Amino acid sequence: MGDVLGDLLPLALGVAISPVPVIAVILMLLAPKAGATSAGFLGGWVAGIVVATVVFLVLAEVAGLGDGGGPSTAASWIKLVLGLVIVLLGAKQWRGRPREGEEATLPKWMAAIDTFTAMKATGLGFLLSAVNPKNLAMTVAAGVTLGALPAGQAAIGTAVFTVLAASTVAAPVVAYALAAESMAKVLDRLRTRLVQDNAVITAVLLVTIGVMLAGKGIGGVT
Repeated sequence: MGDVLGDLLPLALGVAISPVPVIAVILMLLAPKAGATSAGFLGGWVAGIVVATVVFLVLAEVAGLGDGGGPSTAASWIKLVLGLVIVLLGAKQWRGRPREGEEATLPKWMAAIDTFTAMKATGLGFLLSAVNPKNLAMTVAAGVTLGALPAGQAAIGTAVFTVLAASTVAAPVVAYALAAESMAKVLDRLRTRLVQDNAVITAVLLVTIGVMLAGKGIGGVT
């Protein structure tokens, strides 16, 4: 179980250290309907992580990717391929980074965040966590890893993975709920920094995790 949790940690960090959803929830916290939309977004974000992870966990169990309590050769090949895919996603992010003196731009949908209802925010949170290619790769790898465990341990591992993966979106929501006035300026400065460094942060993170995951896969097939 300890080894599996060690494998899950970098994958959870890969989901957690995602500037775009953090920027999105900060924009919601700075908008008029801060409480409802940010809570809805957080709920959707958590639900997306849980659903995607459990789906791939079940598929891994059905496919028999756990062999004698450990990952099978097929599971190791999946990790190797996912690792390489994640490295390529990181390289794409790096190529798209703002050059020196160039201002980073936000996705167009972020301009409408201050008009979102709680329901729309929930849907957006779910999509960003469950369907986003980067996060999908992480949850596939997490599901395959957890699929090698007995049901009880897999449930604990899923809970740990979800808490860690959702922590960076949950933190500003909780902090704002406790001290809204004092957090407003801090969140605005954080948003500005994340917007500018989004591509670089994501690229470095993806390449690092991709290499680690590919290494785990190579270790299992050789």
